[in-house]
Formats: sequence, structure tokens, C-alpha cells
Amino acid sequence: MKDIGIDLGTANILIYIKGQGIVLNEPSVVAIDTETKLPLAFGVEANQMLGKTPFKVRAIKPMKDGVIADFEITEMMLDYFINKVKARGMFKKPRIIICCPADTTPVEKNAIKEAAEKLGAKKVYLEEEPKAAAIGVGLDISKPNGNMVIDIGGGTTDIAVLSLGGIVVSKSLKIAGNVFDNDIKEYIKNKYRLLIGDRTAGNIKHEIGSVYESDETLEMEVRGRDLETGLPSIITINSLEIEESLKDNISKIITATKMVLEDTPPELSADIIENGAVLTGGGSLIKGLKELFEDELQIPIYLAESPLTSVAEGTGIMLDNLDLLD
Repeated sequence: MKDIGIDLGTANILIYIKGQGIVLNEPSVVAIDTETKLPLAFGVEANQMLGKTPFKVRAIKPMKDGVIADFEITEMMLDYFINKVKARGMFKKPRIIICCPADTTPVEKNAIKEAAEKLGAKKVYLEEEPKAAAIGVGLDISKPNGNMVIDIGGGTTDIAVLSLGGIVVSKSLKIAGNVFDNDIKEYIKNKYRLLIGDRTAGNIKHEIGSVYESDETLEMEVRGRDLETGLPSIITINSLEIEESLKDNISKIITATKMVLEDTPPELSADIIENGAVLTGGGSLIKGLKELFEDELQIPIYLAESPLTSVAEGTGIMLDNLDLLD
């Protein structure tokens, strides 16, 4: 029997199989034929179609803000990926851990659980993402010490203080990687009257995205459609402009982190002042984020070794301790 852990992210889906590690990491995208309603491609292949599909093909992201926006397509996607990694035995049903944001509602949790049960799971465990992320980055949350994790994913940012195996204080924001992409798109549209797609905005964020003053100003050529002429056009954009475009939403994440710290019991606050917080998730890779958080929060900030896979790694450690979850 292959017990599996799933990080069902807004941007990517990661599958961890007990004894094998992370066996799949692909974009949470499905390409659908709008006439037959049948799936044409999943993951990497479907992601390459985003913004480039003909009229009868739609590339869909079935996860929105960390929860299921399209139940049927999410089910198809999970079914496809679980078959792809051969995680289903012929006779034995797997136990599955699925992660969801800290403030997922009971209705949303039931939707996620139902999707997993339809895949033939023997038992489904739902775990909160910040807890899985904290375990995945190597924090020992079982002891009576305060641990803090800031997990900036694709759809949500989860900020949590953990102690004695559970979450003491947490806050979840629907501001994360996808919102940053949108901020970049809007900035370029307003300043340069140039229309760009999601993938281009994501590339800009990864290559020259910055949120903190640096000695080096990076530049990048950007191609899109000129809103005035309707023709293809090229502009050059720099990292200072990206910093400007992201400023407001990054400030909201910092404010939310301060609120979590204000609500933290004094004894645990003392631990966090000493031990700091761990920054993880794909959004944590933006240049200067660690330095900005240290400046604003006045505590040590550590960037996770593998920020993109920490939640999935956490489910893997939990799979070794399923008896504790039962």
C-alpha cells in the first residue's frame, strides 16, 4: 500500500509517496475541449497552453486561492496525476494526506475530502498547510517552544505560530504569487499601455522581481500587445518598477504577520524573538523579501532550503507518523 501526501496548490500540485519521496511536481492546470468537455492535457503540457489556446480549448486552473474552484476538473486532475505516479494499488487503497490553507471553511474542507475519497482513498487526512510547511522545513513543533512560519504560496499566504504539535495563532491571506503576477500585469498595462499574459508576468517576477533596495538594478525586455495600436510591442522594464508594483500587497502581508505576532502569547513571543521565523513557499523567492521582513519585524528571518517543496516534504514526514493522526 502506497500512502500518499498531496500538496494541492493553486499554482502547483505535488505528490509525495511514502518510501519514494516527491514523485510529481506539476502546474495545477487542465486543458479542456469546450465542445466535448473532455480533458486534453494536464500539468506541464496544459500550462504551456495558457493564453495560447484556440477558441475550442480552454486552459483552466481549477484551484483558486488555495481551495477548489472547479470540483469536477480538480477530480479529473487528481485522478490523472495519481494514475500517472501509479500510487493506486490493485487491491489496497492508499491513505492520503491533503493540505489546505489555515482558514479553509468546513464546506471547502468537505469538498477537498470528497475529491480524495472519490479517488478510492482508504482514509483521508486534511492538514493545514502552515503546519505541514513548518514540519517540512525542519522545525520541531512537538516541543513547548514557539515556532513561526510564513508560507507564501500561489493562492494564499499562511502565517502561523506553532507549539506542542499544533497551530496557536494563524492568519491566512488571499494575497500570494498569483496576486503578485496580477500586480505586475496591471502596472505594465497602466504605465506602458502594454497587455501581457500571466506567464509573462510570472517570468518577470522570477527574473527581476524585487521588494528591497539593492545596489543592482536588473532590466528585462518584455513583449506584449500595445493597447493603443493593437500591435505586438517590446518594452524594457527594471526591478525598481517591479518593487513599486508589488509594494502595496507585500505591505499587507507584513501587516498580517505583525498582527499574528501581536496575538502570540508572551512566552512564545520570547522564543520567536530568539529563534526567528522561516519564510517558505514559491513567493518567498522574490529578491529582498527576507531582508524586508527582518527590517519590518525586527526578528531573524530564515529562507527555507527548498521553499517550493516544504509542504509536500511535511506531508512525507506526517506519513511516517500516521498512527499519531489516527
